[in-house]
Amino acid sequence: MNYILFDLEWNQCPHGPEYENPRIPFEIIEIGAVKLNDRFKIIDEYNSIIKPRVYKTLHHHIRQMLNYDESVLKTGRPFEVVCKEFKKWCGDDYIFGTWGTSDITQLQKNMEYYYMQTTEEPMRYYDIQAIFGEAYPDPGPCRLEKAVETLSIPQNECFHTAINDARYTAYVLQKLSKRNFKDQYTYDYYHAPVDEEHEIHSYHRNYAEHISHGFDDKIYLIEDENFGEFRCYKCKRKLNRKIDWFSNNQNQYLGVGRCWYHGYQKGTIKFKLSNKGQTFAVKRIAPIPKSEVETIRNRKLELREKRREKRRNH
Repeated sequence: MNYILFDLEWNQCPHGPEYENPRIPFEIIEIGAVKLNDRFKIIDEYNSIIKPRVYKTLHHHIRQMLNYDESVLKTGRPFEVVCKEFKKWCGDDYIFGTWGTSDITQLQKNMEYYYMQTTEEPMRYYDIQAIFGEAYPDPGPCRLEKAVETLSIPQNECFHTAINDARYTAYVLQKLSKRNFKDQYTYDYYHAPVDEEHEIHSYHRNYAEHISHGFDDKIYLIEDENFGEFRCYKCKRKLNRKIDWFSNNQNQYLGVGRCWYHGYQKGTIKFKLSNKGQTFAVKRIAPIPKSEVETIRNRKLELREKRREKRRNH
């Protein structure tokens, strides 16, 4: 299997968000990609400029960031032509890698704008930014430039062209430890699984993830029997409930269970909205120290008291 590390440059409405096309708020203007084999050696590259159709003038922030202007964009080709060529170049056996989570979503959004077929299910890929952040912890997301500097990678090319950023992302990956790398994939949530049969149950070295199919109303999702199931991330046995699920905020539930063999585990359920307007849930189960159990219990009691106080005041 090959690894396709790609980067996108995109433009947005130069006149402000109130004038943007809601179907394509960000229009892709360049695709750059690097192909690595299963030994993480670079074996090929892809790069193409795309001639914009929606936003033909560069937004002033984009203009300051890019290393080219509208005269270069006019030499580009239509998105559909470039995207089909890019997909063919990727081949049949590959997995994507990107710096951050935005590029995967924007690629699918642009494809849908031009009525091109997308995966129709959550896409598995590697977020190299997150993997770097786990190896080199730092508050907040790390810029690609900082990662390149941290790893002493020569900066022979400018940043903020798609092919150069794809190369730098590949160089960062090559420098990172490959121990447990295959386990570090994640999912893009632009699409929800189409039905219960296609729901995703993913077990990793240090957490488990369940992605539900989409529901037309959030209340149906909450009432679904799979919604509250609590299983060990490691042995998949049902956990002994220590703290039942509770609403931490409008889009998140928390809970705690205990496995006789693998200890205390926190459950987090986050609600997402798919591109089709359906609500689906991403449930994650991960081990926690016993000390964190009390913190979560106190959070539940605190929220309960706030709700009581609110009812009393009304």
